[in-house]
Amino acid sequence: MTIARGAAIGALVLAIVVVGFIFFSRDGGTQYKLRFQTAGQLVKDDDVQIGGRRIGSIKKIELTDNNLADITIEVDKDYAPLHEGTTAVIRASSLSGIANRYIQLTPGPNSAKKLEDGAQLTTEKTTTIVDLDQLFDTLDPKTLTGLQNVIQGFAVQYDGRTLDKRALAADEANRSAKYFNPFLSTTDALVNQVMKDQPTLQRFLTDTSELVTSVAAKSTTLTALVSNTNQTAGAIADEAGALDTTLAALPTTLRKANTTFVNLRSTLADLTVLVNASKPANKDLAKFLRVLRPLVVASTPTINDLSTLINKAGPDNDATDLLNKTPTLAKSASTTFPNAIKSLRRSQSVVQYIRPYAPDFVMWLRDFGQAASNYDANGHFARISPMFNAFSFTDNPTGGVLTPVIPALRKVGLTTNYFSRCPGAASQPRPDGSNPFLDQGRLKPGNGTPSNPGDCDPSQVPPGP
Repeated sequence: MTIARGAAIGALVLAIVVVGFIFFSRDGGTQYKLRFQTAGQLVKDDDVQIGGRRIGSIKKIELTDNNLADITIEVDKDYAPLHEGTTAVIRASSLSGIANRYIQLTPGPNSAKKLEDGAQLTTEKTTTIVDLDQLFDTLDPKTLTGLQNVIQGFAVQYDGRTLDKRALAADEANRSAKYFNPFLSTTDALVNQVMKDQPTLQRFLTDTSELVTSVAAKSTTLTALVSNTNQTAGAIADEAGALDTTLAALPTTLRKANTTFVNLRSTLADLTVLVNASKPANKDLAKFLRVLRPLVVASTPTINDLSTLINKAGPDNDATDLLNKTPTLAKSASTTFPNAIKSLRRSQSVVQYIRPYAPDFVMWLRDFGQAASNYDANGHFARISPMFNAFSFTDNPTGGVLTPVIPALRKVGLTTNYFSRCPGAASQPRPDGSNPFLDQGRLKPGNGTPSNPGDCDPSQVPPGP
């Protein structure tokens, strides 16, 4: 071995040692856990990017107990730590491959709190990629069959053509190709505008997917809606003549309505004055309604009972039936009431005469009942038998004398001696003159004789003080 070769080998070994030292002493970066609904065909060591630049890689992919994907990423130290508000999206670098997925991070603001090593972003901060197969899975078999027929139709369009026809088709395709570039440019501009606000677009696609799923779940109801709409349109078509007449009359109606609306302006102006005048009262209206509310709640049963009283199922059981019979009642009463009024007018003098004696009659019933209310172990019994005018009383200076009246004259004495007593004359006259009672002059005093009969005799009072 020559000296030059040995020096070269030594330099190579030294370079390897230096590179290994730098590599193994390098900081591995900061690790975070991202939780997605699905892993989206990610594999270990796929890129983690910010703004299209690789800033880390995927270190581990695990499945949680509730079938979610826990993806551990490592962010280079130049881009760590991340801050709160960071979001993650699984994206595809192109549509031509499968294992070309990466995670795009949208960092949170630097003013937010830093995320510690090992921090986790939940599913609220992550978005899973939507594969084309997922879009196709949302289509029902009938729609998928229709899509297949469209694709097959393009093949049939060029299939079986002769050479000349194929040349003609190619020429037609070439003529249409000159419009393809503006179409692509316009489409590119449209896509760029749409992609400017990717979070909004993602939410739109997610919400659209949920909407389509919800509509698909209500397919039976949607079918019934379309069918009913078809029937409604058919019914409208059947009434084409009436609809035509209505449309012909519509201009006249609109002209009259225009006049009405013009007049409505003045009405609204007058109404404004009313509204302005009612504003001072309206400020207390809310308080009044709050106080009124318990009354309304409490009156609900009464109103329900009143409703039943006015109108109840069945015959002859409510106020409505009563009012229906009122004409018959009025017809019968048209002859009865005049006679009743005449009778009441004739009996007025009798009632007027009897009325002042009502207290005497009531007190007689009370005292008579007490007189016969004695009782012993055998129950109630009467110890006395009422006798009227059994004695006559003679007053003298030394005291009154009771003289027995023979039984044959006692009844006569009841009808002759006390025939014309005035009300209140059952007890001795009071000093204030309140009895005997002459009903403020309505009872005419007399002595019961033909020359002076009167209504009652005030002098017929019990003896004694």
